Amino acid sequence: MMDAQAEIAALSFEDALRQLEDVVRKLESGDVPLDESIGLYERGDALRQHCQKRLDAAQARIESIVADRDGRATGTRPFDEDRA
Repeated sequence: MMDAQAEIAALSFEDALRQLEDVVRKLESGDVPLDESIGLYERGDALRQHCQKRLDAAQARIESIVADRDGRATGTRPFDEDRA
């Protein structure tokens, strides 16, 4: 299982998404035996989690939340603005 996790972690977002779409297509076809379906579902879930992490990281790089002194959100600013 660790090899599969390492392999998924090395995938780009686009490659992981393509593989996830392939998994979904196979599961939806109904032509896969039960044991294989379970394995595909587990791989699909790992691919989904990987894609979500990549999206979350991209979002964090794009913007950060601006808060007032009371902690209320007042807007957003480019994430890298603080590093300039």
